Amino acid sequence: MKKTFQTASLLSLALVLGACGSNNAPQAVTPTGQSLNKLKVQTHVTDRWFVELSGDPTALSSQSVGAQQAAFRTQATQLGITYQEVMSYHTLFNGFSVKASSAEISRISQMPGVLGVYPVKEIAAPVVERNLTDALTPDMFSAIKMTGADIAQNELGLTGKGIKVGVIDTGIDLEHPAFAGRVVAQYDFVGDEFDYNKPAKPDPIADDCGGHGSHVAGIVGGNDPAKGFKGVAPEVSFGAYRVFGCDGSTTEDIMIAAMERAYADGMQVVNLSIGSAFENWEATPSAKVGSRMVKKGMVVVASAGNSGASGQYSMGGVTMGDNVISVASVSNTEIEVNSFSITPDGSKIGYFAATGAPEAVAGSSLPISKNAASSPTTTNDGCLVGGVNPYTAGSMTGKAVLIRRGSCTFYEKVKNAQDAGASAVILYNNAAGYISPTVVGASPITIPVVSISAADGAKISGLIAGGVTMTFQSGTINIPSPTANTLDTFTSYGMSAELEQKPDIAAPGGNIRSAYPLTAEASGYATLSGTSMASPHVAGAAALLLQAFPNTKAKDMRGLLMNSATLRWYRAASGTLFTGLPDYVQRQGAGMVDIVGSYYNTVRATPNKLSLGESASFATRNKVVVLKNTFNRTETFTAYHYPALTVGGTTLAPTPSQTYATMTINGQDADKSDVEVVVPAGGETELNVVITAPAGAPDKSQYGGYIVLESKSGQNMVIPYGGFKGDYQSIKVLGDLIIGGSAQNFPALADDVADTYYTEGETVAAPIDYTFKQVALDPNKPTELTLDAPYVIAQISHQARKLTMELLDSNGMVVETLRKQEYLGRNCTNNLASVSSSCDAYNTYGWDGKLSGGKDAPNGTYQLRVKVLKALGDESVASDTEVYTSQKFTVARP
Repeated sequence: MKKTFQTASLLSLALVLGACGSNNAPQAVTPTGQSLNKLKVQTHVTDRWFVELSGDPTALSSQSVGAQQAAFRTQATQLGITYQEVMSYHTLFNGFSVKASSAEISRISQMPGVLGVYPVKEIAAPVVERNLTDALTPDMFSAIKMTGADIAQNELGLTGKGIKVGVIDTGIDLEHPAFAGRVVAQYDFVGDEFDYNKPAKPDPIADDCGGHGSHVAGIVGGNDPAKGFKGVAPEVSFGAYRVFGCDGSTTEDIMIAAMERAYADGMQVVNLSIGSAFENWEATPSAKVGSRMVKKGMVVVASAGNSGASGQYSMGGVTMGDNVISVASVSNTEIEVNSFSITPDGSKIGYFAATGAPEAVAGSSLPISKNAASSPTTTNDGCLVGGVNPYTAGSMTGKAVLIRRGSCTFYEKVKNAQDAGASAVILYNNAAGYISPTVVGASPITIPVVSISAADGAKISGLIAGGVTMTFQSGTINIPSPTANTLDTFTSYGMSAELEQKPDIAAPGGNIRSAYPLTAEASGYATLSGTSMASPHVAGAAALLLQAFPNTKAKDMRGLLMNSATLRWYRAASGTLFTGLPDYVQRQGAGMVDIVGSYYNTVRATPNKLSLGESASFATRNKVVVLKNTFNRTETFTAYHYPALTVGGTTLAPTPSQTYATMTINGQDADKSDVEVVVPAGGETELNVVITAPAGAPDKSQYGGYIVLESKSGQNMVIPYGGFKGDYQSIKVLGDLIIGGSAQNFPALADDVADTYYTEGETVAAPIDYTFKQVALDPNKPTELTLDAPYVIAQISHQARKLTMELLDSNGMVVETLRKQEYLGRNCTNNLASVSSSCDAYNTYGWDGKLSGGKDAPNGTYQLRVKVLKALGDESVASDTEVYTSQKFTVARP
C-alpha cells in the first residue's frame, strides 16, 4: 500500500498487514504495542484540497477575483511550491481545488491571502432504500396530499409554471415522458464510468443512468398523464446537472462546479439531494457556496442526510449553509401492498413477500395455525429449542404457519415450519412498520413466505383458536402506513457543530414512488426512501410559492415555509407513539411543510428559528422575534410554548427525555397560559422571549421546542428553538476506539513495518524507528510499497474547530508545525465492529519526514503532537484544546 499522509476517513478498508518480509525492510524488534492486524487500516486517502483565498466572490468583481488567483499562482511558483490545479472557481467560491502533498498544502496554507485549506471530500452516491420487488408501491398521490400540494395545484392553480429548478444529481432521464420538453439546461461533469478514482469523461447530455436524479426530479415536478403521475410542481422547467456516473461516488469540487453552473444558467431553485455526513460546519466549502447561492437570489434546498442511525450531529454538506433549507424525512401515509383475506370476517391483510421464497398463487386457500406456545409476546417463536425443531414432524402439513419475528433468523423459522409440512409461512413484526425479510439459506425455501404488521399478526393469532383460513388475493390494496406521518428512523440529527438549529423543515421521504430511468425500470417508476426524496418536495413547494409570490427573496423562502409547518410526534423503535411532546427539533426542524398554510399566511416571523447555544454560560436566553403583517387586516394571535422532546443519551445512542425548557413571552408565563399578541395591519410587533434551559435535563443533551401562535383568522405559526444543556466544551473530541468489544486509549502512534500501534500513554520498551524508505510489507506482493513513516490514528468523537500537528524534538520543543486543518467532522462510529463502506471509525495524520522547504529531517529523536481546538472553543482557554503527544521515535535513515 502506498501511503500518502493526508487527513482521511476510513471508508471500506480491509487491508490486513502481513509480517515484514522484504529484504529491504529493517529488522523489527519485539514491539510492546499491539498488532495493526486489529485495525482495518485505511487505503483511501485524499491528495485533493480546496484552497480558499480571502474575499467573498459575491462581493468582489470578477476582475478582482481573477487578480487574486493570478497573484496566488505567481507567488506559489516563486516559492517553489509544487501542486496541480484541478478546478478554479470565480462566482461562488474564491479559489481552487488542487492536488498537492501534505507538505506542500501545509506551505500553501501559510501563504498570504490564503483564507484556508480543506480536504476535498469524496461524496458517496446518495444512500436510499429501494423496493426492488415492487410489492410495496405507494405513489406520489398520498405524498402530495401530506404537504397540500394537491390543493395548491387543484384549487390555487399553482403548478410552478415559469420557475426553473436545477437538480444537481445523477442527471435526468431525458427520454422519460414525465420530463418531456421541460429540461431547458443541462451539463454533464463526469460521464457514465466516473467514480472517485476514475477520470471524468463528460457526455454531451446529462442523461441519467443511476436513477436517483430522475426520481428526485419526478418529485419536484414530473408530469406523466398517461401513468397518472404528477409531482409537486408539474409545470416547472428543469436544469439537469450530472455529478455522478452510473455507479460510485463523486467529489465535492465537482459538486461546487455544478452549483456555479446552475447559478450561471439562471436557476431560481436548486435541489441537492446529496451531502457529506458529519461535516456539519457552515464554513465548509460546499455549505459556504450554498449560502452564497441564496445571497445571489437562488432558493437552495438540500437533504438533511440519512445517518440517523449514527446519532447526534450527523448532518453535513450543503445542508448546513446559513440560508439553505435543510430537509428531514417523514414516512408516507399510505402503502400499496399485496394481500390475503381471512375468515370469518373477510378482511384483507396487506403483506410484503419475502426474498428467497416463491410467490404466492392468487386464489389459493390455507388454514392458519401456529405453535401452541406462540403469542404476540413470544420472543423466540419458531426458533430451534436446544437444536430441536419446535414443530413436530407433519404437524403443519397443508397449513399456513403464523410466526412472530424475534431471536433467530427468518430462514430458521421458515425452514422449521417447512420441515413440519407447512404450505406457507406468515411472519409478523414485533415492532411498528413492515419488514422485507430474506429467507435465503443453505437449502431452498419452497413455500410462499409473507410478512405482515404486528397488529395484523396479533389479530390473526387471536382468531386461530376458533379457526381461521387465509386466501391469497390478486391485485393490490392501499393501506395506512404503520409509521405514517412520523419522522423516518434514518433521518439525520442536528444541531450543527456551532449549535445552530438544523434541520429546518420536514417533508415526505419514506416510501415515495417517482420517475426512474426507462433503461433501468421498464415501467419508468420505482419506490425509494430517504431524505433525498424529502428535499425535492420542498424544492417543488418553493417553486409553487415563487409562482404565487414572485417577489419573494431567496433568503425569505425558508421562513415562509417554516412559519407554517406542522409538528410531528416521536415513534419509538417499539412502535409506541409519544403523544405528549413533539419529536426532537433536532430531527424535524419546524415540522412538516404545509404549502397551503404558507400560501395563506400573511404574517412573517424574523428570525424564523432560534439557536440558543450552550446553557453553561447562559442558562437563560433572551431573544426578540419580530412579527411583520403583510396584509391590510389586523391579526390577533394567542401565543404559547410547546416544548419538544430533549435528545438525551450519548452522541452515538440518543434517547428521548421528557424534561424541557420553560418560556416567557412579553413577560408572561407561556407554559401556563396563552399570551395575546396583536399584529396591526401592515405593521410589526415584537415578541420578547425568555427561554430557560431545562434544569432536569441530562448533561450534554440537546433540548428544544416551539413558540406557537394561533390566530382567530385561522393562521397558525411555529418558531422552533434549540439549545445545548451544559458545557459544550466538555464533549470529548479525541475519543477511544473500541476494538474487539474493549475500549482502547486512542490516539495511537502507528508503525506499519513493525505491524504495530502504540496507544496513548503506553510504555515502549524498545526504540521505535522509521527509515522513510518504501518497503514491501507482504513478501508475496513485492510491488506494493509502503512508506516507513509515522502516523497518528485518531478517533474523532465530535466535530473540531481546528486540528494542528507539530513535530517535537527530543526535549519536547516544537521543531515546526506540520499541519493545520480547520472545521473537522466527526467519525461515524467509535467501534470497529460497526465500520462499513459509509461509516468510518478513525482518521490518520502522518508525517512524510520532510521539513519546510521540502528538506529531510535529520536523524534523531522526535515526537508528534496533535492539538484539537473544540467546536466553539477559545484558544486562550487551555481546557478548550485537547492535546495528544506520541511516544518518542527515531528518524533512522540509512
